Amino acid sequence: MSKAVDFQAIDQSVEKYGRKESSIIAILQSIDEQYRYLPAEIFPYLSKKLGMSEARIFSVATFYENFSLVPKGKYIIKICDGTACHVRKSIPVLERFHRDTATSYNKHTSDDMMFTVETVSCIGACGLAPVISVNEKIYATMTPESTSELVKKLKEEAANDETE
Repeated sequence: MSKAVDFQAIDQSVEKYGRKESSIIAILQSIDEQYRYLPAEIFPYLSKKLGMSEARIFSVATFYENFSLVPKGKYIIKICDGTACHVRKSIPVLERFHRDTATSYNKHTSDDMMFTVETVSCIGACGLAPVISVNEKIYATMTPESTSELVKKLKEEAANDETE
């Protein structure tokens, strides 16, 4: 279900950020932004382009939590489970997301590649707990009911995108 790697776009990122080790994070971010994960094919390619070992590039990719080596859904949902959110019942919100998106604690991405549901330690909006983000947009004071409404809205948005 993943799309073919556009090596020309990778070349443009390399040219934009430079062929140096200090540019690897920015290059990986641009690739991750395009694919919502880092395809395996990029590691040998970048190794040759940058004159760095694949192991070094892979170690950077796996060190930072924001990078993923597996494909993610169209909507990346992050549920905060920091102290304030946890106390204000983020777990029922997480469980409702799992139910409504056909994901689980072990299966983060739905089969249709529509949703990826993850927990994070803190979103930084503790006063609005429980908080989630969907593709970086923040939603505050979530409840299981508002969770179901949001999933319904996202499914409708996705269906509209497909008909356009």
